[in-house]
Amino acid sequence: MGHDSQPCLASGGTSQAASRNWFTTMALKSSAALHICSVLLIVLFPGYWEWALGIIFSNYLLLTAGVMQPRSRLLGPNMIRLPGEAALRREISLTFDDGPDPDITPLILDQLDQFGAKASFFCIASKVSTYPELAREIVKRGHSLENHTYRHPYTFAFFWPCAITREINRAQDVIFSVTGITPGFFRAPMGFRPPFLAPALVRTGLCHVAWTRRGFDTFANEHEPVLYKLLKGIAPGDILLLHDGRPNRPIKNPHVILNVLPHLLEYLKKHNLKSVSLPAACSQAKS
Repeated sequence: MGHDSQPCLASGGTSQAASRNWFTTMALKSSAALHICSVLLIVLFPGYWEWALGIIFSNYLLLTAGVMQPRSRLLGPNMIRLPGEAALRREISLTFDDGPDPDITPLILDQLDQFGAKASFFCIASKVSTYPELAREIVKRGHSLENHTYRHPYTFAFFWPCAITREINRAQDVIFSVTGITPGFFRAPMGFRPPFLAPALVRTGLCHVAWTRRGFDTFANEHEPVLYKLLKGIAPGDILLLHDGRPNRPIKNPHVILNVLPHLLEYLKKHNLKSVSLPAACSQAKS
């Protein structure tokens, strides 16, 4: 599966093509064509029904491969690195998923402040509604608050268009009502994108963001392995994935992220790498 060499930039608008139909990506167009061809094959040559079913089955296997590869662009535009201009400025972007969390997020904000670093927080909108002051604090301190769905459904990768749109739009509405800011970026729960996500994001004016590297901090018991995964081969333009919360329960080992971040920020400072929010990195690329 290939990766985008150039990130998609949040457009803030919608496309007429996306408003007319949902088959806007090559994967969806190809899938529709294969279904039509399979039906015609069965109608015209009934004896080849097994071949037709095999074609359809292979198509679903390919789509599933795209779903299970968070950094793939098979299912549509997928930002895994910052724009080239940001890389030339030696910028990287720290991103935090699944918050805000009243016990962890404030401490992360303090650590970021100590190093003058900015980040993007992909928040679950139901938590934004529960902790509105904390969400506003994220924005007040100069970070961006982005869309990570309303409920963080674990079955999001299997959602159909209407459910995808409902989940995304509800999150957009909640985040705007709390912060006064409309997110420009979206990250699917666990990075698993449903096949119809790309046209839904075009309609909403959102850019999907994956990551360049991740530390698997929510699974770790100690901070050293997480830090190693994040720093191994780190380069300007990278997008790093961390977590300041969990969808439905407390973080198992909150000390891990709180121990990782100071070492990570110290390394960035030492190597003249600047952590910026996604909107800051991309706004100059569009200007």
